[in-house]
Amino acid sequence: MASSVLKVEGIVKSFGGVQALKGVHLEIGNGEIHCLAGENGSGKSTLIKVISGVHEPDQGSIEIEGRRFARLNPMEAIGLGVQVIYQDFSVFPNMSVMENLALNMELMDKRRFMNYRRARSIASEAVSQIGFDVDLDERVENLSVADRQLIAIGRALLQDSKLIIMDEPTSALTKKEVKALFAVIKSLQARGISILFVSHKLDEVFEISERYTILRNGENVAAGSTAGLERKAFAFHMTGREFADESYRPRAAPGKPILSVKGLSLRGRYSGISFDLAPGEILGITGLLGSGRTELVETLFGIVRPDSGSIEIDGKAVTIKNVKSAIGKGVGYVPSDRLTEGLFLPQTIERNAVVGVLDRLSDRFGFLRRKAIAETMRKWISELSIATKDPSLPVRTLSGGNQQKVVLARWLASDLRVLILNGPTMGVDIGAKYDIHALIRRLAAEGLAVIIVSDDMPEVLACASRIFVMREGAIVQELDPAATTEASLGELSTGVA
Repeated sequence: MASSVLKVEGIVKSFGGVQALKGVHLEIGNGEIHCLAGENGSGKSTLIKVISGVHEPDQGSIEIEGRRFARLNPMEAIGLGVQVIYQDFSVFPNMSVMENLALNMELMDKRRFMNYRRARSIASEAVSQIGFDVDLDERVENLSVADRQLIAIGRALLQDSKLIIMDEPTSALTKKEVKALFAVIKSLQARGISILFVSHKLDEVFEISERYTILRNGENVAAGSTAGLERKAFAFHMTGREFADESYRPRAAPGKPILSVKGLSLRGRYSGISFDLAPGEILGITGLLGSGRTELVETLFGIVRPDSGSIEIDGKAVTIKNVKSAIGKGVGYVPSDRLTEGLFLPQTIERNAVVGVLDRLSDRFGFLRRKAIAETMRKWISELSIATKDPSLPVRTLSGGNQQKVVLARWLASDLRVLILNGPTMGVDIGAKYDIHALIRRLAAEGLAVIIVSDDMPEVLACASRIFVMREGAIVQELDPAATTEASLGELSTGVA
């Protein structure tokens, strides 16, 4: 490599006797988009924190534009042009866009009070650099995830960045927002700024990165050009496992419907939705954000009420007034944002898994039966392969994939008829994604009726027995996954050929 903005060699880091990094090396060229990949626990986050000065390495060296360091502190790293944009973007939701963008500059200048005229000038410069059209006086809490990310990027550029590290930057973005982010990344590259793109999403890695480094269990396992790498090989390097291309086909022809929807409409969201869902079917629903897909399944789970239309379960008309009503009729729902909507993060893994069936696990006086709870938890840890040494640990200690399995365990313990999954593998690594897909197919094969809502085209094609494409609140096409490609599915979702 002719010239490097970053070169780390032989990085070793341990925490309490556990070796997180075992002699890791990484090199990024000037103006290069480089992917750092690996499953959860591979050492990606630890390496980022070593580079940015948060952690001191036990061994090894860090070289930035030819200057070698045994270690850095965060301020030194920033001064050398290294910026990290973490998954939470480190923005202040109760402050304005302008205040978020200008605050770091004001602090670095050691100003006791913010000069709002100067702050507005700083913020205007930041957003203009990435072509971001936003109201500088808007509170950040009112903005989308994608807009918050652009604030973090704009703020990084104010510090004369040479290397911007993006930690899982697309984990909560839609396809359209990812495309817009990639355009911004390409514009940064055109200005000579290097990007370390940390991800486990294969499609995105191949689309945006020129070179890659893969870690597994704290060690380098592969590096090179993305142009010369096959996707199956990439997945194998990340996980140490070989994955077969699988799709789902019900074992028998669809029988009598469990769920029937007739003419369901919600003003401004969707209209005239009708379909049947039988045991053993996996119905995939895809479409862009705003297509009505989420509002439709939220109606089936009682989160919102329709204006017209009817819902039948086992051939009988039902009124799903609220969530409790939906659960009582055997309908479960796994939301897309498991962290805020699906889990009680401070609570134990065990409590999160059994909270839906506590009545069954209590005695006639209302006291919990500890033995019954432990037996239930053992069953689901075994059946879903939840990776935990102790179910009494907080659920936040688990990886994203295992957290998702805990949410699934909660619903499966409830004797469901219909399971709705909104973004079932959002934010999980490739190994966990494969395991969750296999679990969904197994549950359907055992007779559960499943609805998957996702804009992950490979996911829909791998899991669904039939697919609905939604656009502008309507089902525009029903497809057979076996006769459909990712490209055609994407064209139908956007309406652009």
